[in-house]
Amino acid sequence: MKSIIEAAWNNRELLKSSETIEAIETVIEAIDKGELRVAEPLENGEWQVNEWVKKAVVLYFPIQKMETLEAGPMEFHDKMPLKTDYAAQGVRVVPGASARQGSYLSAGTILMPSYVNIGAYVDEGTMIDTWATV
Repeated sequence: MKSIIEAAWNNRELLKSSETIEAIETVIEAIDKGELRVAEPLENGEWQVNEWVKKAVVLYFPIQKMETLEAGPMEFHDKMPLKTDYAAQGVRVVPGASARQGSYLSAGTILMPSYVNIGAYVDEGTMIDTWATV
């Protein structure tokens, strides 16, 4: 997948290819599940940025189409769907909070009115407090 993402980064015409689209979507799904991270801590206490994963996040935007999404009385018009099924994931979400698909929320996460963007990784037991953006 890495080589496909890197090739598409250098040649945006490849974003029309089903192989490229599938690779990007696979990376986003892996981020959503916590299997891949844009940046991760190393054992020595430093952080490593996984550039190719970051590039996949950026490349996801042009392959997505704008949609109108509804959440109760609220309406959104965006390219990225919101996460759903919080109860099954063990995540508490209060009204006014939202998280995009492609962000990872570990069990025990609490979202107060806040926003979690695609590519974010929120580890277990974390509370994202009011009006914070991750």
